[in-house]
Amino acid sequence: MNRILFEKTGDGIWISHLDLMRLFQRTFKRGGMNLKHTQGFNPRAMVSIALPLSVGVESKCEILDFELVDQQLPFEEIKQRLNQTMPAGVRVLEVYDSSRKVKELTHLDCTITLEYDNGVPENAVGQIQELFSREEVLVTKKSKNGPVEQNIIPMIQSMEVAQINEHEVELKARICAQNPSLNPSQIVSAVEIYCENAKPDFSRIRREEVRTSNGEVFR
Repeated sequence: MNRILFEKTGDGIWISHLDLMRLFQRTFKRGGMNLKHTQGFNPRAMVSIALPLSVGVESKCEILDFELVDQQLPFEEIKQRLNQTMPAGVRVLEVYDSSRKVKELTHLDCTITLEYDNGVPENAVGQIQELFSREEVLVTKKSKNGPVEQNIIPMIQSMEVAQINEHEVELKARICAQNPSLNPSQIVSAVEIYCENAKPDFSRIRREEVRTSNGEVFR
């Protein structure tokens, strides 16, 4: 399977998942590379992104699989052709061949930055640390069948909390990415619900790395 590692940063974070899929399809075409399509009455380009990214979230570790029609281009050339017409904020970091299946991608490293306009409240770090040391923290998650309450603690493998400057607290977490999956925004929601004195004015989320169940980097 041909695979791409790419980043989505800056203005690129506002591109939706469906628009990102269309963007890659157009970019392959502009680069003179023909994607394979499925058969049938409604053929679709054979490109897929491992973990759809929420709008507004930054990432350094997005994974996309693709297949080309009768073209044996060097991976470095594919990378260059794609990056020539990519919009600001989306950039291909690596093109390579991989036999690993996406289901092996089970964990995600992420950084959550909580911002406080009037400065970090006293003992905010301690409150957040105490919250995620509990055995149960219930947060509502939207699903196809409506809102569902989830205990997010079992889906957090590790968490480090630190104040990084006068106005920001940083949470570095390794969380479940698939079956079950935890959206980092649920961690922000937990802080907002359970730590009233440490509720941030704004938050930023960045995906740092994707990993397998034994902690290896997934590629």
